[in-house]
Amino acid sequence: MRNFMRAMTLTASLALAGGLTAVQAQAETLADALIAAYKNSHLLDQNQAVLRAADEDVAIAVASLRPVISFAANAGYAYAKTNVPNSANHLVTEGLSSSATLSAELLLLDFGRRDFGIKIAQHSVLATRHALVNVEQQVLLAAVSAYVNVQLQQQIVALRESNVRLISQELQAAQDRFDVGEVTRTDVSIAEARLAAARSNLAAAQGDLMIARESYKAATGAYPGRLAALPPVPKIGKTVDEAQSVARRSHPIVLQAQELVTLAEAQVGLANANMKPTVGLGASINWTDNGDLTERLGLSMNQTLYAGGEKSAQYRKALAGGDRARAALGQSVVDVLQNVGNAWASLAVFGASIDASNQQIRAAQAAFDGVREEATLGARTTLDVLNAEQELLNARASRLQAEAGRYIGVYQVLASMGLLTVEHLKLGIPTYDPQAYYNAVKTAPATSSRGKKLDEIMKKIGN
Repeated sequence: MRNFMRAMTLTASLALAGGLTAVQAQAETLADALIAAYKNSHLLDQNQAVLRAADEDVAIAVASLRPVISFAANAGYAYAKTNVPNSANHLVTEGLSSSATLSAELLLLDFGRRDFGIKIAQHSVLATRHALVNVEQQVLLAAVSAYVNVQLQQQIVALRESNVRLISQELQAAQDRFDVGEVTRTDVSIAEARLAAARSNLAAAQGDLMIARESYKAATGAYPGRLAALPPVPKIGKTVDEAQSVARRSHPIVLQAQELVTLAEAQVGLANANMKPTVGLGASINWTDNGDLTERLGLSMNQTLYAGGEKSAQYRKALAGGDRARAALGQSVVDVLQNVGNAWASLAVFGASIDASNQQIRAAQAAFDGVREEATLGARTTLDVLNAEQELLNARASRLQAEAGRYIGVYQVLASMGLLTVEHLKLGIPTYDPQAYYNAVKTAPATSSRGKKLDEIMKKIGN
């Protein structure tokens, strides 16, 4: 019988362990949340479409290098009635007429207008790519914050529930002591008031948890299930100077500003080229229904001699735009370095808060145990016990909040360095390839195999 019971106990233990393992395997990890956020982000979809539109600007600029061929056809019916001089008679003419014209225009010389246009479009693409990386960082940071906040609010709810149970026990103890005449009705009322406040705080914590769940859904596309424990934080370097050095080189905001400076310089070149003439080649063939054929081939030159100062104003505007872009680059570097410093300082604050909360918890726990023991001996009141319990609760809540803040703070430092990306976090999922669409459209395809390749890319994007 004893062996049978041992066997049953062992079987039950194995089954329980297997069940726990299965539950743990189904828990959502932080990596799962980050992957879901990347795949389900409408903000990323929106900015990817913005990038594809910028890619098409390159195609439009490239197309301006090519001839423009057009065809026009006209057909109509004409009726005319005219008076015959010195006569009461009229001359009536009517009939059908038609014509067709095939023409081609090619710009031969524009003093760099088209080249500057292509350069502007290309650097606009690069700047938009960096902006897309920054959006990716925002999406992933929101997912980290949502994941950690759900766990934090779950822990706060558990803490509040424990607080309600403990105060309920204190209320029952006060009621029992009142029944035997050891305390007054005041002690019971104090416990009742504290219990009501604890229940109110529990309801507020449950509301905060519901809000955190909504934030999680907004960030990842679904409500959280059972969340796994937080993994170790990624490495962010040893010093703030090291982190700022990385940010200066790799933050997408800085890289975007650098591209915008180059773009602004190209706009200055374009404004200067717009003051110069253009030379073009034109050819056309015209047919009429009566068999007439007209052919034309010629060169043309266009030069604006006077535009009321518009061209000069556009050039000065482009120069001012270059000054603005360079100043914006400098300010971007300042802002990025400041953000790194702020995020790094927040980590230090949260670390100090965790240490202080740990000391506060140890002291509050000792005080609570002592006050509770003294209360059983009649040396302390119910209010003393409840106050000590509240101090302990506040200390534990502070530590939970500081730990959550420090964990999120590490990812904020990573984002301020420009490294909070799917690639750097090694999430192991395929990401949007901006080069694929650009390569498919950069030569401005219309049909042919390259057009089919573009159709395949668009189909993948749609899926």
